[in-house]
Amino acid sequence: MLSNREGQKVPQVTFHTRQNDQWVDITTDELFVGKTVVVFSLPGAFTPTCSSTHLPGYNELAPVFKENGVDDIICISVNDTFVMNEWAKDQDAENVKLIPDGNGEFTEGMGMLVDKADLGFGKRSWRYSMLVKDGVVEKMFIEPEEPGDPFKVSDADTMLRYINPNAAQPQLVSLFAKVGCPFCARAKAMLKEHGLNYEEIVLGRDVTTRSLKAVTGATTVPQVFIDGKLIGGSEALEAYFAAK
Repeated sequence: MLSNREGQKVPQVTFHTRQNDQWVDITTDELFVGKTVVVFSLPGAFTPTCSSTHLPGYNELAPVFKENGVDDIICISVNDTFVMNEWAKDQDAENVKLIPDGNGEFTEGMGMLVDKADLGFGKRSWRYSMLVKDGVVEKMFIEPEEPGDPFKVSDADTMLRYINPNAAQPQLVSLFAKVGCPFCARAKAMLKEHGLNYEEIVLGRDVTTRSLKAVTGATTVPQVFIDGKLIGGSEALEAYFAAK
């Protein structure tokens, strides 16, 4: 039976991390004391649901969490620091701190360490999320104890609704671009000036010209979508912002 630790302090653990080719130890006090922190934990870096939805969801909503009083977002997994560092790079997860619980000490202290030997994983974390204020767990969302890898309640949207049911969702922006394109650089600069995070889809790497034309009706870049609506190139994007 997985334990709910609401109202209790997080376990006292030292995490062994690798930063700039140096070993750096980080304590739970450093991560949690005097802060409001959202934590989500998952079975493993580079695994399907963790990479496609769980981590990206929190990374994308990080600015909204900060607007609603959250100081940090932390992802904890029973993986070593080298794996977590590479996963952070692969995911471009610059808004989330990925913390390695290599020995499973924190996860065990939370009562969330489970046996996934049937998958060849050994001991791993059950999927959950929690809101921690000054080192004390205020709220936990623990996935139901059922076969497989349920992902129903520990997502970023559920946590945000708990913190503020009326929180404004960020606009969803996708940018088709090409390496070295000055017009693409201009479009990126405008999006950043207006505080919009975007997903970049690179022509020749992520998509072909044929696919670009099929989706946008154009063969040139940039092509910008905002909340599912095609805005167009850099000039069209400038006009879009000017009209707001």
